[in-house]
Amino acid sequence: MIIILKDTLTFKDKEIPRIILGFAPFTAESYFGHRSRLYHLDLAINSDNVADIINKAIDCGVKTINLVNEANLIESYEKVNENKEISIIGTIGKSEIDYVNPDYEKAKEVDWKSDIKVLSKFNCQIMLIDEFITDSYDWELLEEILNEIKNQGSFAGIITAYPFKTTKKLINSSILDLFDFYMIPVNKLGYMMDTESFMEEERNELANLLKKIDKKIIASKILSCGIQMPEEAFEFIKTLNYVDMVAIGIASKKEAEIDFKLLKDI
Repeated sequence: MIIILKDTLTFKDKEIPRIILGFAPFTAESYFGHRSRLYHLDLAINSDNVADIINKAIDCGVKTINLVNEANLIESYEKVNENKEISIIGTIGKSEIDYVNPDYEKAKEVDWKSDIKVLSKFNCQIMLIDEFITDSYDWELLEEILNEIKNQGSFAGIITAYPFKTTKKLINSSILDLFDFYMIPVNKLGYMMDTESFMEEERNELANLLKKIDKKIIASKILSCGIQMPEEAFEFIKTLNYVDMVAIGIASKKEAEIDFKLLKDI
């Protein structure tokens, strides 16, 4: 599959852009290591800078942004030029959880109802449940959240940090028919994926697992959190025929110009 920036995904008579501007640099996620401090200073506490990057991404052809219910990010979105349009994919239930030693019980205590209420104001096309709730495998809670998302008129989806482990559990789960979109980390290096290697055998295994659950797949962390060069990352992603959409975090206007031009040229 070749992902082209201008392409949209037709789903239940709705046109959904395939390229999503991710939020991770804007919220200075901890997995960026030493860069998290720089992102915090430049972006996470500076809504003007984030708004400038969003505006630049729109100028480069991006039509969707992933938002969470976080004050600076919401403020940044609201500062985007009113003459520019960008649709919303919301992430529900995001909390400050340690990626190395995640506390799933703490993650489940988040006020996800408030997230849905806030993000519903922006007419989200899709709402995704945060990975630390998904990967708790509390099917009853997940069912409750997914049903509430659909009650708000959005398409429902989930995020996982464990594309192998979680997908295997989903196959026979009670929630399999309750969501349509599935965001997974996937990149050439297998970085932040639940696999020691990601060569042909593992790639085929993941492809077969995803085929079994039959969802629209959103690829995240395709740049390996900045370890990979965009050219290499994008060339790899286009070999994965199960990827329907891609979420990409951008930390500057220059990055937006480079990365989105590369996607156009694939």
